[in-house]
Amino acid sequence: MVHSAYDAVELVADVPGQIEAVASHAGKLLVAVSDTEGFLWGSDCSLRIYSAPPPSDGGGEIRWDGTYALERQEPRFWRRPPLAMEVSASRDLLISLSEWVALHRLPGLETVAVVSSKTKGANVFAWDERRGFLAVGRQKRLTIFRLDSGREFVEVKEFGVPDILKSMAWCGDNICLGIRREYMIINSMTGALTEVFSSGRIAPPLVVPLPTGELILGKDNIGVFVDQNGKLIQDGRIIWSDTPASVVIHRPFAVARLSRHVEIRSLRAPNALVQTVVLRDVQKLVQTDNCILAALSNSVHGLLPVPIGAQIVQLTASGEFEEALALCKLLPPEDSNLRAAKESSIHIRYGHFLFDSGSYEEAMEQFSDSHVDITYVLSLYPSIVLPQTNIIGEHDKLLDMPELTRESSDVTDEMESYSLQLHDPDDKSPLEAKKMSHNALAALVKYLQKKRSGIIERATAEVTEEVVSGAVHHSLKLSEPYKAKKLSKKRAQTHTSSIAREMATVLDTSLLQALILTGQSSVAIELLKGLNYCDLKICEEFLKERSEYMVLLELYKSNEMHREALRLLNQLVEESKSEMENADFNKKFNPQMILEYLRPLCRSDPMLVLESSLYVLERNPSETIQLFLSENVPADLVNSYLKQHAPNLQSTYLELMLSMNDTGINPNLQNELVQLYLSEVLDWYKILKEEGNWTEKTYSPTRKKLISTLESNSGYNTDLLLKRLPQDALFEERAILYGKINQHLRALSLYVHKLQMPERAVAYCDRVYEEREQQPSKSNIYFNLLQIYLNPRKAEKEFEQKIVPVASQYSGIQKASATKIKGGRIGKKVVEIEGADDIRFSPSGTDSGRSDGDGDDVSDVNDGGPIMLNEALELLSQRWDRINGAQALRLLPRDTKLQDLVSFLEPLLRNSSEHRRNYLVIKNLIFRANLQVKEDLYKRCQAVVKIDGDSMCSLCHKRVANSAFAIYPNGQTLVHFVCFKESQQIKAVRGANSLKRR
Repeated sequence: MVHSAYDAVELVADVPGQIEAVASHAGKLLVAVSDTEGFLWGSDCSLRIYSAPPPSDGGGEIRWDGTYALERQEPRFWRRPPLAMEVSASRDLLISLSEWVALHRLPGLETVAVVSSKTKGANVFAWDERRGFLAVGRQKRLTIFRLDSGREFVEVKEFGVPDILKSMAWCGDNICLGIRREYMIINSMTGALTEVFSSGRIAPPLVVPLPTGELILGKDNIGVFVDQNGKLIQDGRIIWSDTPASVVIHRPFAVARLSRHVEIRSLRAPNALVQTVVLRDVQKLVQTDNCILAALSNSVHGLLPVPIGAQIVQLTASGEFEEALALCKLLPPEDSNLRAAKESSIHIRYGHFLFDSGSYEEAMEQFSDSHVDITYVLSLYPSIVLPQTNIIGEHDKLLDMPELTRESSDVTDEMESYSLQLHDPDDKSPLEAKKMSHNALAALVKYLQKKRSGIIERATAEVTEEVVSGAVHHSLKLSEPYKAKKLSKKRAQTHTSSIAREMATVLDTSLLQALILTGQSSVAIELLKGLNYCDLKICEEFLKERSEYMVLLELYKSNEMHREALRLLNQLVEESKSEMENADFNKKFNPQMILEYLRPLCRSDPMLVLESSLYVLERNPSETIQLFLSENVPADLVNSYLKQHAPNLQSTYLELMLSMNDTGINPNLQNELVQLYLSEVLDWYKILKEEGNWTEKTYSPTRKKLISTLESNSGYNTDLLLKRLPQDALFEERAILYGKINQHLRALSLYVHKLQMPERAVAYCDRVYEEREQQPSKSNIYFNLLQIYLNPRKAEKEFEQKIVPVASQYSGIQKASATKIKGGRIGKKVVEIEGADDIRFSPSGTDSGRSDGDGDDVSDVNDGGPIMLNEALELLSQRWDRINGAQALRLLPRDTKLQDLVSFLEPLLRNSSEHRRNYLVIKNLIFRANLQVKEDLYKRCQAVVKIDGDSMCSLCHKRVANSAFAIYPNGQTLVHFVCFKESQQIKAVRGANSLKRR
């Protein structure tokens, strides 16, 4: 980095004598000059004051309008040539060190103070302009003075040091000392010394203070940066081309006095060389407010800074963009617009430079700092398809600002030329390949993600503002009359421009494409899951071309295009399952993905869910039904849809729903399922009957399901099912249906005579008995079975007569059962109480009565026909405790042997005898308890009170004598009857008064 930062001009020439020191004040030069023999001991030294030539007025600064002329000379101002001289601009004081430290008032040069005793023989001093402290090094002593009221120096501290001081500078409350060949930090309050490091082998110690409070310590040709405590600052060093004799700081540069020239370097890392000014034999370098003074033997040169704007142009042209940006920070605050324009133009050029060099991330940082629109950055990527917008870029807006036209003209030309280069068809292919490299796209992704939050926030605010304004407009329309409504309607048709939303659309569309091109599909999906403004058409075509179907599904979902998404998902699942799978597929699609997609739609759009679930219902029925149940999709709606569009899946849905739902399903759905089973069973029955292979013990899977459903559920319509059953088949199903409507005799007749399954009949009785075990008035179902065993002809005849539909008979039964359920626990208790006597005094310990449909006299048991005596006897022996013994004996044939009834009568009689003994014991216990109560009552009624002549009334304390008396229930308190009466009256009056008070 080499550019012209300073212009070297000769301010004072042909000074008579040797220049010892130089300073400036109010635009004038103060030059300390010794005679020709000034190096001799005891020679005097004069002070010469030079001013700018008229009519120019420096305004307090050093300017070049010609050679400075001598304005005033103070001969013999010092007795010896001054070792150092410094001006306090804020106090208008001149501080100099010759034989001692002297203080003069400017501009009149009146002597203010002379510190002769403590500073005589001193060789170095350091002035703290902010606090007014002066540190003076004399031999091995360091003395600190404070300027008091601008008139005199007051000694504050004095410390001893290891050796003679050669250089020093203030750094906060500390002072950095250059002693011998090393640096030390001393605390100005406590005098504590801390070693820093050695100064090198060649040059003496050199301490240079920085405006920030830090220091540069010389180590031969290296300047090391340290903080106020002497600690090294990382990567902080300046490497000079030679060992400097002195260094001054003039932001943002460090200027060093070398043997052959003056070297200027940047204070910013890596502290590159800025400029070399050829000035030989420079004796002194002095920093002023606006320039640097270089004193030669008999002339003074000024290093006047080149205007910052010109330096920025130089640096930008030479590609030193970071240095140019650093100089922009030094522009005056009043030129903020110019400063922003220059910074933006530099960032843009720097970004193009980095982009062409392959430093894509750094280039995007520069574009981001330039605040240029993202559309301009996206123009660097020709393969990124952008939506059509009306956005004007920031670089175009600069052209509309006349005050910035001149400064931005170069940048605009550069941007236009670069744009032409991008769209030149001759050079498009290699350049485009470079632009679309992975690293370039990755950098674009980071850039867009960094910009996205602000743009999306503005777009969202814009939408919110439009919604609010629309609501206000609607309320105004409601409050205005009809004519006013017409005007407002016309006014509402004009929409405000949506610049923020257009910018958000450009950003999200480009970001999605860049993410896909860099292989970040998962990040693209996360982008689409949140609020986004992706252009649907462009993104859809882009994703289809690259087979990014997962991202495309999320795009459809974010735009609520669920039908398209589900159609695509079904297609992908089908293709991924087929053997001829597309080679471009990089993901396996399965039906579970369809279910996961449908889950959030179950509540918002159940019809869409049903239309799209046929595929998964065929392949994953259980999981699909579980989805319908967990998301509360209306079962009636599901069933009706399947019935119309997929009848083959209707039974699958209903039976899985019935198995998964613990609380049961709608009775209509139960009836629907049973009807479906029955239709299939009837079709199957007709086929077997035509083939001659039908038997009642033939079961198909559907018939097993029908029987199981009939037994375990009761929500179906029994009448409709009975009407559909054939007269000569499916007796097991008919028996189950008769049992549901409490037609037990008919059901048992079917089990015994038609199905020839006595064990099923007994099991049926057991189930009915256990279901009605808590009801004392239940019919004796076992007696019905005995009747069928022992009077088969009559039972069969009754069955054939009553096999017609029995809806008129069991409809009332169903209503009665419903009323019974409503009765709840109270009705149940009443029934238990009413049947208590029957249970207690029944001879066999069991219930008696007839079943539903048993309307004939059962005493006539010999109607003819074969009877099932063995089955009847087995039933009596197994269920003796559940059958009325007397009725069972009357029903048995007269020729039944007593030996065959032993297994029935023995436990029955034993049980009856045991009950009788128990009742007798209970009766005796109750009688004895009654006697005990009577005896206790008799004893309590036999109270004896003995009254003699000494018996006293407990109330009046007088003798009772022959008066009427009363005894309290405790049997001990004796009172006159009159006293008792009075006490009762007093209590009654007190009680009435207390009630009145309340």
